[in-house]
Amino acid sequence: MNWYVVYTKPKWEKKVAEKLNQIGIECYCPLMFQIKQWSDRKKKIEVPLFNSYVFVHLEDIDRNKVFEVAGAVRYLFWLGKPAIVKDVEIENIKINLKADNISEISVSPIKAGDKITLESGVFAKQNATVQEVSHNYYTLVLESLGCVLKIKYK
Repeated sequence: MNWYVVYTKPKWEKKVAEKLNQIGIECYCPLMFQIKQWSDRKKKIEVPLFNSYVFVHLEDIDRNKVFEVAGAVRYLFWLGKPAIVKDVEIENIKINLKADNISEISVSPIKAGDKITLESGVFAKQNATVQEVSHNYYTLVLESLGCVLKIKYK
C-alpha cells in the first residue's frame, strides 16, 4: 500500500478526511494550531498544514474510491504518475508536528524571486534565484556561475 496525495476543494481538507475515514479509507490530514485574530478577539484554531491536500493510504487498484467523497477533486501527479509519499515522510510529519519547540509553521510554493540553495546534482550547494516557474520547468539564475539553469520536470 502507498500513500497518495489527494487534492481537495479549498477549505475542505478536514471534511474530506473525516468522510474518507467513515468509508474505511485510511487517511491523514496534518493539522497545526494557529492563532487567528479578528477585530474583537483572538482564537487558537486547528488548520491544515498543507492547503487543499489530504494523504490517503491504499492500494493502487482502490484509488478511485476516494472520489465517492464530496470535496475530493483529483490526485496530485509527479512525472505523469500519481505522487507517492514514503511511509517515513508521513511519520516525520507526524513526529515534527508533535514537537514542543515549534511555535509556527508555514508551507508555501516556490515562486519567482525566491532565493534557494540547490541540494543535489552537479550544481549542489549553489545559490540561485528563481526567475520563472512554469507547468513543467523552473528557470534559475546562478549568479556565482554567471548562467541561467532551466530544469524540466514533466
